[in-house]
Amino acid sequence: MGPIMGHTMHYRRMIITLQPGYSIPPQRKKRTTIKILNSMAIHLYKTSTPSTRNGTVDSQVKSNPRNNLIYGQHRCGKGRNARGIITARHRGGGHKRLYRKIDFRRNEKDIYGRIVTIEYDPNRNAYICLIHYGDGEKRYILHPRGAIIGDTIVSGTEVPIKMGNALPLSAV
Repeated sequence: MGPIMGHTMHYRRMIITLQPGYSIPPQRKKRTTIKILNSMAIHLYKTSTPSTRNGTVDSQVKSNPRNNLIYGQHRCGKGRNARGIITARHRGGGHKRLYRKIDFRRNEKDIYGRIVTIEYDPNRNAYICLIHYGDGEKRYILHPRGAIIGDTIVSGTEVPIKMGNALPLSAV
């Protein structure tokens, strides 16, 4: 199967969704190397200005975060003192961010989970995955490199060593 092409509402972008195992033909390759991940959409920018020439962005699944896994984060300071007067210049502003609770312990032992979404986490400059476990629980984990939507992961002492699985150090 070849790529599925489509245009977005933004007239300067063109989306190409690449199927697993498909590579871009030589006549379509740009000077920059395009790293192809399985089943990901790559946004190729049309050349309208010199800064958008050969520009590519790999887009993840865009979905709203789960309400029970996020909470508001108070960003105090912003260069102001207790009276609200600027004491440290050029600080503050920025986009309002919600904090996503990440499961670093991975204490769901021997329960298989499936990767449902891959999202960008603005608080740690990394991608995170939403996992649906077999017992109905949902958690965020850091995105394992190479994992795609639909992969299954598990944590425990007797699980196979593969990308995304969590084992104690004594079992490695």
